[in-house]
Amino acid sequence: MPALDLDTDADRIAERVADRDTLFVACLCAQWCGTCRDYRATFERIAQAHPDICFAWIDIETHADRFDDLDVENFPTILIEDAAATRFFGTVLPHGAVVERMLTDLTALPGVKDAPRLRPALAEA
Repeated sequence: MPALDLDTDADRIAERVADRDTLFVACLCAQWCGTCRDYRATFERIAQAHPDICFAWIDIETHADRFDDLDVENFPTILIEDAAATRFFGTVLPHGAVVERMLTDLTALPGVKDAPRLRPALAEA
């Protein structure tokens, strides 16, 4: 399954994140960011390889009103969230292997204290 885009797939994202068993991975980006644009194809390939996970591409500047508490300092920022916690929230090098490694062993990602949770905001399609 391809990565969903909040600009065009808000209803589908809301449906997927409502399922508590679905892992959620978001790439938080900005349209003006060349690194983000370059990373998008890689993010899409990772999403295709993991159809059971909900991958979402979110331009946080376009949706600033929805994520007003979200503090993203650098791009691309990846958020990995399950029903219990945000497992990862941070800037990553734009290499697919970085996210792939995190997805292979979620137990190595114990959770990020005080990290944002996007599921509640996304459930309001």
